[in-house]
Amino acid sequence: MKILFALFLGLFALTAYAGDVTGTWKGTAESPVGTVERTFVFKVDGDKLTGETTSNMFGKSTIDDGKVDGDTISFSISINFQGNAAKVTYKGKVNGDEIKLTAESADLGSTIEYTVKRVS
Repeated sequence: MKILFALFLGLFALTAYAGDVTGTWKGTAESPVGTVERTFVFKVDGDKLTGETTSNMFGKSTIDDGKVDGDTISFSISINFQGNAAKVTYKGKVNGDEIKLTAESADLGSTIEYTVKRVS
């Protein structure tokens, strides 16, 4: 029974760590309009993900509908592209100090891939 309990605690600790994305992350992605540099500032409270993100092309956006589920995160932001509002939905997998994110916008008809790394 002690071994089972120890395994459970170890699995719980590993799962909790995998989803710990609180902090600042930076990365770039190639988009149809050029290279997008983006900084994410994440805050986690339980399974809720909040924060903001800033890019060289689209400025600052607040993170909405954020969720953490183990090593998976998801959220959305609103951006302004050439005077048009667009929603961008992000989904990603956390692997230590790296997150692979897919950003998809039905409004813009595009999908781009980010690899971001923790900077603090």
